[in-house]
Amino acid sequence: MAPPRRLRPSQLLAALIRPLDPVLLMIVGCLMLYSTIIIWSAAPGRLMQHLTVNITISLLSMWIVALIPLRRLLSFSPLFYIAGVALLIAVHLFGSVSKGAQRWLEIGFSQRIQPSELMKIAMPMALAWFFQKREHNINWWGFLVAFLLLSVPVYLIAKQPDLGTAILISTSGLYVIFFAGLPWKLILPVLIAGFAAVIAFSIYGDQICQEGIRWPVLKPYQQDRVCTMLDPTRDRKGKGFHIIQSTIAIGSGGISGKGWKHGTQTQLDFLPERHTDFAFSVLAEEFGFFGG
Repeated sequence: MAPPRRLRPSQLLAALIRPLDPVLLMIVGCLMLYSTIIIWSAAPGRLMQHLTVNITISLLSMWIVALIPLRRLLSFSPLFYIAGVALLIAVHLFGSVSKGAQRWLEIGFSQRIQPSELMKIAMPMALAWFFQKREHNINWWGFLVAFLLLSVPVYLIAKQPDLGTAILISTSGLYVIFFAGLPWKLILPVLIAGFAAVIAFSIYGDQICQEGIRWPVLKPYQQDRVCTMLDPTRDRKGKGFHIIQSTIAIGSGGISGKGWKHGTQTQLDFLPERHTDFAFSVLAEEFGFFGG
C-alpha cells in the first residue's frame, strides 16, 4: 500500500479555503481591512487588541460554518433559536449592566457577548426552518405560531431595553413571514398605519415633543431619541449634542476628507462613541465623501 501523499503548503491552504466563496471572502476581507483602519484612528490601543481577537474569532467561525452542509445548517436552526432565547433569559437574570442597559453576558478573559446580536441570525433561520417544514400546508395557524416565535426574543430584547435591535430583529423575521406567503390584506393595514405615523410625526413633531408631553408605550429616553432625530437643535448641549457633533464631523470632511488621524472632531474628542455608534462620522471626516 502506497504511503499517503503529503500536501504542499499551497495545496493545504487551497483545501482549507475551498469551502469559502472566494469573491465573498475577498469582499469581507476588504471591508474588515477598511473598518480596521477607521477604528484604529478612532479607538485607543486597548480596544484595538480586542478588535484583533474578535476578527480572529469571527473568521474562524465563518470558516467552521462554511464547512457545514446547508441542509445540516437548516436542521440546526431550532437549536440556534432555543440557545439564543436561553441566552436572552440569562441576560435578564445575571447580565452585566452598562450605561443603563442590561444587554451583555460576561464570558471571562475580559470578554462579553451580546446575545441579541446572535438572534439577528438565529431568528430568520428559525422561521425559514419552520415554514420549510410546512411549505405545502401553510395556514393561519402556522402564521400565528410564527408571530409567537418572533415575539418572544423581540420582547426580551425590548425589555433590556434595546428598542433598536428589537425593531431590527422583528423586521428580519417579518420579511421571512412575508415571503412565506402572508396575505396582503394583513400587510396593507400595517403599511398604511406606518405611513400615516411618519406623516403625523413630520407635521406635528414640534407639538408632541414639547416638555411635559409623554407618549404611551415608549420609555422617556426612547421618546427623546425620536424627538432628537426630528430636531436635534432643540437641546444642542444635551440630548442633541451627539448627533450635532456627528453632523459637524461629516460636513467638515468635505469631498476628500482631512486625512487619516487628522479629523479634528475625532482626535480632539468632540465626537462621542466614535469607535461604535459614530464610526461612520470618523470615516466621513477623515476620508470624505469618496471614502464614505
